[in-house]
Amino acid sequence: MSDTQPLSLTPTERRASFALAGLFAARMLGLFLLLPVFSVAALGLAGGDDPARVGLALGMYGLTQACMQIPFGLASDRWGRRPVVLIGLLLFVAGSVICALSNDIFWITIGRAVQGSGAISAAVTAWLADATRPEVRTRAMAMVGGSIGLSFALALVLAPLIVGAGGLAGLFWSIALLGVVCLAVARFVVPVVPPAAKPAQPARPMQVLTHIDLLRLNFGVFCLHLIQVAMFVVVPPLFIKLGGLSSAELWKVYLPVIFGSFIFMVPLIFVAEKKRAHRAMLRLAVAGLVVVFALLPLASQGFYLLAAGLTAFFVMFNVLEALQPSLVSRVAPPELKGLALGFYNTAQAAGLFLGGSLGGALVVWGGASAVFWAACALSALWLLVTWGMQPLSAKQS
Repeated sequence: MSDTQPLSLTPTERRASFALAGLFAARMLGLFLLLPVFSVAALGLAGGDDPARVGLALGMYGLTQACMQIPFGLASDRWGRRPVVLIGLLLFVAGSVICALSNDIFWITIGRAVQGSGAISAAVTAWLADATRPEVRTRAMAMVGGSIGLSFALALVLAPLIVGAGGLAGLFWSIALLGVVCLAVARFVVPVVPPAAKPAQPARPMQVLTHIDLLRLNFGVFCLHLIQVAMFVVVPPLFIKLGGLSSAELWKVYLPVIFGSFIFMVPLIFVAEKKRAHRAMLRLAVAGLVVVFALLPLASQGFYLLAAGLTAFFVMFNVLEALQPSLVSRVAPPELKGLALGFYNTAQAAGLFLGGSLGGALVVWGGASAVFWAACALSALWLLVTWGMQPLSAKQS
């Protein structure tokens, strides 16, 4: 591809990108709706006064996600993206219904396990990679990343309203309804993508597991989501303390932060695509995280400085959320994209799982600054690991 060729999405690519971003956003909204209210709303359940059982119910989704990402990704390589995504969404809806009908924390935990077993992130990302050319794929991935960020902000506003109107059961019925909407989008809206031609000598799964650049990208997404969750252990209390806000008012901070970060992220993605500078932009974004976390101990002394630091973090976060899965889909053997993205999403789930516990331990040990400095050190290690990535071949780029 020449540098002068216009980088515009075709009508089919645009339809697939919007449809899959919408599917991802609706499903993630269904998950995010639980986060701001569950620990309080669970007090009305049998066993809901036990913080350990409440935490297990909340975290069970991530555990089964981590277990099922690889099988679902491999299945999507063998039997196609659409049927695997539909099966995963049916499990998500079934788990939501189990939760909606439950009044005991035990059955909520079972429902959350069923929800998480529909681990379709790898299959959906691979579907988007199938539907887009390499030269516009990062932009399509950015649409998905941006939609997830907006879902998070919207959930902070809607969750208290839904629980206030219909209780925890009403929230789970709303989540089940979002799952049904996703089923309709996956079945009727996302365009059919012809399967890629099978090579004469197909790659073996072990080539995905041992590919050095794929391992680097897996380590990167593990770090990114670990530090994100660890940071959110300390950031909300800081905003409440510095701004005099209640927990129900935190959306007033998150909404402009996420919108602002998305605006700054878009030009960076366009530059990376136009210049084919994906590796350079990846390194720049990781280096940006190092700088952000080095400054956050000082920035956390003031409300607006902390908001600016959080915005800078989400600019880097959104760029990395777009670049990394795009690079996985380029580096992996075409016939094993789903498996490669399954490993990638498993690493992501592991980071999410560990981020909360490590962040809490660091707060107890050294306060918010300990979390920020640990995140800075981990980002610096990630930068060193990323530095050795090989250039993309002409075929991959």
